[in-house]
Amino acid sequence: MAIFGIGANFNNQDVSDVFISDSFIGIGWDIELAPDLHEFIKSLKVGDIIYIKSFSPSSPNIKIKGIGLISNSEILNEETSDGNLTIGRNVLWCCKEEFELQKPNGKNNVMNNSIYEEFNPKMQSIILEKILNSKNN
Repeated sequence: MAIFGIGANFNNQDVSDVFISDSFIGIGWDIELAPDLHEFIKSLKVGDIIYIKSFSPSSPNIKIKGIGLISNSEILNEETSDGNLTIGRNVLWCCKEEFELQKPNGKNNVMNNSIYEEFNPKMQSIILEKILNSKNN
């Protein structure tokens, strides 16, 4: 199990609500433009934790818009996502609460990336705590 952050800005449009309402995550770029991201999405495993992030380099905070788990091994495409994604994965959303956190300290600033593995211990702890608290409610 690993923790991953993913953006939800497709052509300057926030698709976070679509991700949450349709229970998936993914990217909109076709394989020719983003073969590395297609492979990244395929590499996600059932049980991996994913959170939707919104990040502006000028802001002191990172916004979290949802936290969930990769729910099965199906690889989604344009047909299975009603044209919303070129590739994606199904997600069971555990926490749909939107909240902001102060940007964590560290040199591995990958928050501008479309998707990344989260290695910051503070971010990992907060994400796990939110999942555990949401299961207890």
